[in-house]
Amino acid sequence: MPSDWALEIMHQAPYITVSFTRPDGTAYGVPLSLASINDKEWYFHCAPEGDKLDAIAVHPEVCLSAVTKCAPTIGPKDGSFTLQYRSAIAFGRAEIVTDEAEKIQALRAISQRFLPRHMAAFDDAIRRSLHRTTVVRITLSAAPAGKRKEYDREGEEMKFGRME
Repeated sequence: MPSDWALEIMHQAPYITVSFTRPDGTAYGVPLSLASINDKEWYFHCAPEGDKLDAIAVHPEVCLSAVTKCAPTIGPKDGSFTLQYRSAIAFGRAEIVTDEAEKIQALRAISQRFLPRHMAAFDDAIRRSLHRTTVVRITLSAAPAGKRKEYDREGEEMKFGRME
């Protein structure tokens, strides 16, 4: 699927799993609530210490994976057990945001995406917790790729970028 389709999946997914490489070389993947302001940079927030930051310090390269509309199903034509889904994958470089204005902008984007009805409380929350919140920016190294398995109304699998 085209990269603009994959970006839409990333915007729709309730979380995006970010995979890191720990300092000892082992893998570490965790679902996070990411938001983007410009589709090239994605942000998440975390505590000022922990596995994610330890991994980024040594191996800043990460992989993002998002899935929506995931549903086990029976193939309509052949009765096969399968899974319908829409997914996106992207690669990027993670770094801690040190500029306070960018931190606030990123936290605003995250809050707007996940708690839009509570934005009136945003400024108070920033005053209370900005000093103890770390924000990480992931800059995508290339446009994301998309993949899906879906069936049309006639039971045909929609392949090779075919839209509804």
